[in-house]
Amino acid sequence: MENETHYAEAVIDNGTFGTRTIRFETGRLAKQAAGSAVAYLDDDTMVLSATTASKRPKDQLDFFPLTVDVEERQYAAGKIPGSFFRREGRPSEDAILTCRLIDRPLRPSFKKGLRNEIQIVETIMALNPDHLYDVVAINAASCSTQLAGLPFSGPIGGTRVALIKGQWVAFPTHTELEDAVFDMVVAGRVLEDGDVAIMMVEAEATEKTIQLVKDGAEAPTEEVVAAGLEAAKPFIKALCKAQSDLAAKAAKPTGEFPVFLDYQDDVLEALTAAVKSELSQALTIAGKQEREAELDRVKEIASEKLLPQFEGREKEISGAYRALTKKLVRERVIKHKVRIDGRGVTDIRTLAAEVEAIPRVHGSALFERGETQILGVTTLNMLRMEQQLDTLSPVTRKRYMHNYNFPPYSVGETGRVGSPKRREIGHGALAERAIVPVLPSREDFPYAIRQVSEALGSNGSTSMGSVCASTMSLLNAGVPLKAAVAGIAMGLISQEIDGQTHYVALTDILGAEDAFGDMDFKVAGTKQFVTALQLDTKLDGIPASVLAAALKQARDARLHILDVMNEAIDVPDEMSPNAPRIITVKIPVDKIGEVIGPKGKMINQIQEDTGADITIEDDGTIYIGAADGPAAEAARATINGIANPTMPEVGERYLGTVVKTTTFGAFVSLLPGKDGLLHISQIRKLAGGKRVENVEDVLGVGQKVQVEIAEIDSRGKLSLIPVVEGEEGDDTKDDTDK
Repeated sequence: MENETHYAEAVIDNGTFGTRTIRFETGRLAKQAAGSAVAYLDDDTMVLSATTASKRPKDQLDFFPLTVDVEERQYAAGKIPGSFFRREGRPSEDAILTCRLIDRPLRPSFKKGLRNEIQIVETIMALNPDHLYDVVAINAASCSTQLAGLPFSGPIGGTRVALIKGQWVAFPTHTELEDAVFDMVVAGRVLEDGDVAIMMVEAEATEKTIQLVKDGAEAPTEEVVAAGLEAAKPFIKALCKAQSDLAAKAAKPTGEFPVFLDYQDDVLEALTAAVKSELSQALTIAGKQEREAELDRVKEIASEKLLPQFEGREKEISGAYRALTKKLVRERVIKHKVRIDGRGVTDIRTLAAEVEAIPRVHGSALFERGETQILGVTTLNMLRMEQQLDTLSPVTRKRYMHNYNFPPYSVGETGRVGSPKRREIGHGALAERAIVPVLPSREDFPYAIRQVSEALGSNGSTSMGSVCASTMSLLNAGVPLKAAVAGIAMGLISQEIDGQTHYVALTDILGAEDAFGDMDFKVAGTKQFVTALQLDTKLDGIPASVLAAALKQARDARLHILDVMNEAIDVPDEMSPNAPRIITVKIPVDKIGEVIGPKGKMINQIQEDTGADITIEDDGTIYIGAADGPAAEAARATINGIANPTMPEVGERYLGTVVKTTTFGAFVSLLPGKDGLLHISQIRKLAGGKRVENVEDVLGVGQKVQVEIAEIDSRGKLSLIPVVEGEEGDDTKDDTDK
């Protein structure tokens, strides 16, 4: 029986886009893990998930030690890793973002108070190059955890849905996504009443969204996004059913795991009696630092009062204090519609926006929203500075790179600085996805763009602040964005009063409101539509009307922020004199070899002569970058002379270079590939009219000489005459023997 293999599958019907089959299997691989499952997408993409748990709890921790790892194996796509050691190294950004997509819906599904270390390892074993593995991995992780005998309230179903030609398509391929207006990853679970509770959403517009909307496609407005979430529910239901069917055959019985609750009821009751009034008063202080100082003081009072009664239970006092704080914050919002800092539920904190915040960089902007302060800095360079990607994705390079930094001083603390953590990578990716739909094309703006967001101060949604600062910084750098993008973080608090659940949506949430609320979602977009959305909820379902109202509330806030940003900058500035100048030349493909020259001789010579940096694409597009305009123009003129030559005409003058001397004259290069003969009889004009015995006495190889085309024979050969200062063009018609 131990070696028996069990299967279950979910068939997703996409109508005219065909079907997708997700098959779950267990009992064949990784048998020593507590739970293992393999998920297949159309029997072509394969993800192995193994869930294990430590034998003993780590009761010294005050958090749940869940770790998710995604191991991309290059053999899955038939590749050998491109690194020096030819083996996989640190996880790619795709792998890290997939870890976060798995962690976010699974973590709240474990029993509260669990302290055993849980590890979920996903191995991408086979990948159709047109498939995206991330949603397959979410389902595989849920399935292996469901089988492991852990206190887990799964299963969790995850699907990607994309709005393509007016239809929401589940598990779209890379090819299909090229025509998508909007792309969402949605995860959720099935409730007892059969409805689906949405737990996590990660959504974005695409690079082609603006063009598709211009061509008549429906714009991804808040209403369309809400409809997409509803469209995902049947797919999630089918995925959860398949996992449940497999679990019914092969799941281990749930084991006994000790639970370490943050506090017992007696501690909370005593704490409430001791400091409730002082704590309520402290929570009315608007300033973050002043409020936190007062909260620390009240907490010390609570410890002094309760420690004699609850000796040895200091950690419970701390947990109960947090629970009471959460309760008071939520009560004030629900009953009085007043928040921690005194704002109403739709109020936005004071906004400030400015550009050119720091000198010399190509573009910079500072965006402030209350105590959240973000510095955006833009750097432009040649397209060859694009990020090269060695991942399982068919995308091999990235032109727009968005990095996000969150130093500990941004919240007044000490801590480790250096390489980015998963959270920083996730925040940078969210801001990047918000901006990508409005970036100009490579053809319109042939630059690699690096955007860095420095979180200098944090009290609520630095990622959305990064979107605002980045938009202004890019405009300041002269990037012709198709539209300005702003972002806002929203929260939701719910409470049952007299048997009726009341919901209150909060605009521009603080860090504390994020922690104490039931849902937080971040929405970024232009004035017309949503470009990125991220949602996490602890609720077992949000009424569609509540979500629609919250999204509309977010849109109102976004429009207000865009107005403030537009006051600082509303159109692209002139490019910084410190930024490189890049121009584009298109040449016939069969001329690429001539521009490069034998062993790169020609292109290297052009770069050496002009100081420009030249990149040649396979389609004949040439990008010329230089520190200033004249250098770039000089390189363009030389390249055009080789690949797009204009036929010289009689009477045209050139500053040529002597490339060869003979007994009868000198050959002068006018353009690359275009030489003419300056006869010895004409060279005498350069010697004051005296007879010239040896050409080398007057002209040497490499010497510059001003010449004019006197004649072009039937074979295209050029006869030149020197241009001597003081002579008129008519003199050229004189008899050369005179």
